[in-house]
Amino acid sequence: MAPKSKDKAKPASPASQHLPPIEDLFTTLNKHIQSSAYKNAVKVADQILSIAPGDEDALRCKVVALIKSDKTDGFQEAISTIESSPTSPADFNFLKAYCLYRQNKLNEALESLKRQERSDETMLLESQILYRLGKMEACADNYQKLYKSKIDNLEINSVAGLVMAGRASEVQRALDLLRVKPTSSFELAYNTSCSLIEVNKHTDAEQLLLSARRIGQETLMEDNAADDAIEIELSPIAVQLAYVQQLLGRKQDAMEGYLDIIKRDLADESSIAVAVNNLVSLKGPKDVSDSLKKLDRIKEKEAPSFQLAHGLDLKLSAKQREAIYTNRALLLLHANKLDQARELVSGLPDMFPESVMPILLQAALLVRENRAGRAEEILAQFADKFPEKSKVAYLARAQVAAAAGHPHIAADSLARISDIQHKPATVATLVSLKERAGDIDGAAAVLDSAIKWWSNAMTEDNKLDIIMQEAASFKIRHGREEEAASLYEGLVKSQGSIEAIVGLVTTVARMDVNKAELYEKQLKPLPGLKGIDVDSLEKTSGAKHIEGSVNVSVVEKLEEGKNKTKAKRKRKRKPRYPKGFDPANPGPPPDPERWLPKRERSSYRPKRKDKRAAQVRGSQGSVSRDKQESGASSNNSNPKSNQAAASKGAAHSAASEQTKTSAKSRKKSRN
Repeated sequence: MAPKSKDKAKPASPASQHLPPIEDLFTTLNKHIQSSAYKNAVKVADQILSIAPGDEDALRCKVVALIKSDKTDGFQEAISTIESSPTSPADFNFLKAYCLYRQNKLNEALESLKRQERSDETMLLESQILYRLGKMEACADNYQKLYKSKIDNLEINSVAGLVMAGRASEVQRALDLLRVKPTSSFELAYNTSCSLIEVNKHTDAEQLLLSARRIGQETLMEDNAADDAIEIELSPIAVQLAYVQQLLGRKQDAMEGYLDIIKRDLADESSIAVAVNNLVSLKGPKDVSDSLKKLDRIKEKEAPSFQLAHGLDLKLSAKQREAIYTNRALLLLHANKLDQARELVSGLPDMFPESVMPILLQAALLVRENRAGRAEEILAQFADKFPEKSKVAYLARAQVAAAAGHPHIAADSLARISDIQHKPATVATLVSLKERAGDIDGAAAVLDSAIKWWSNAMTEDNKLDIIMQEAASFKIRHGREEEAASLYEGLVKSQGSIEAIVGLVTTVARMDVNKAELYEKQLKPLPGLKGIDVDSLEKTSGAKHIEGSVNVSVVEKLEEGKNKTKAKRKRKRKPRYPKGFDPANPGPPPDPERWLPKRERSSYRPKRKDKRAAQVRGSQGSVSRDKQESGASSNNSNPKSNQAAASKGAAHSAASEQTKTSAKSRKKSRN
């Protein structure tokens, strides 16, 4: 709360009576400011304010010293000093706006600037705030109003604003108005190369980036900057060079460039973040776990979930931040970490309320959870809320619905995008979807509407003939011969192609044969058909095979003629050798038996059989078969004993056979 006005008349406190005169304090304050000793300057300013609480010069010096000091809470202390001052100097609103801007309180900073008188300084700060807010159109317009003012580095910020506003084509005109060349500084060369990238002049952008790196090295070396400081200052150029290589299709070079920047760690935070994001997008779904680890490098360490580091939130644009969060969500979907993806995606609409990307990610997550109906619903809600951005939402809704087997919803989504209704791809997709939904009349109406649009279109690349051809085929397929014949007649009159006449003849022949014959006369006769009697050809049952020498000789002559033509067409080709093979020094010839199985090669030697496998071993106390047989012959007189011996022999024989089989199988498994 500001002090009351009667407090100004209070006598100085006893402590202030021991201070030097106020003139000496101002002299000391000036020395501290000149020597950049801002902490001491703040102390002296406080001493002056203790003697003269309402002194504007001391207040201003204290606020500026707090802004320029390295204190973490210097900006907040400056704001508190401004708000608690008994007087309000004219430029205090500007200083307060600057402090709020540095604290990333952008909307409050704009409000503070509105209370400040309009000047070049306020317009410049306003432009920077608008740039940070992502309002690039207003930012670029502000910079254009400052072209006549003498502000340092105005051209650098102006080009950056035009590029971010999507007006890269106006950069060259702006440079001409400012009377500067793109190579006047390495920062301007870098920003101009970004404009060339936006207009797809990637080769020119690469050359300008190389010039920017060379100019930057020379400039910083003249300023006696350290090698590490030079690399950190030029790191944005290195990242942009890798990005241009990626756009030019040199993906391996781009990947090596990104990895070099990340591993060496000689770059500012924003450049490393952009390099990590571009590398992740270049790798795609390959090695998802490594990509997630790389993104963890740029997140806030103490945050429980993924959140960009505080410094990156201030340095990266909204578009860059959105790209990083989007890639993170896509990687989580590829890794099937749906819980983490759901937690991340749920916070994106609040971070980027006017962007369509959070809604697309929510729809993708719902599709992965087999909730396609809910995905279609949220996409339709976003399209109704933001009609100017509804095109992407409706296209995504159509894709989701078509994949989920909802052709009527997919067709309805495409039909809501008015500016693509006449395009052949859209027409074909709509017709196919309506056919799948059983709406034949609706599909025919789409074709008729497209024909009407192209009939009135005054374009060089007119697609009317293609649309009419496909429409005629569609109507024939669905039994609408009269409409198809009318379309074919229009094609014959407009272009008179053979395909159109053939289509007309085949269509009209089903309804009016005389009319079909009339159009058939416009077709050129095929060669070799004049001597053929069509009536007699229809009466024959077909060609018959005639056996005889004449037929054989004719066949032989035909075969000889074919062989001669084949022999003429043959040409010798040079043999193709494997890579690195020298025909002059071929080396030893390959083994001719290299493709044969090992058992069929001449060098094969089978392993010796184990002699112990032939021995028959029974259970403990068993009797050999020979002894049993001899015992059986000696006891022939006793039938009961013979029967018992025979049964024992049979049992023992079966056991021995089983033992042999198992022994063989064991031996085979050892081989």
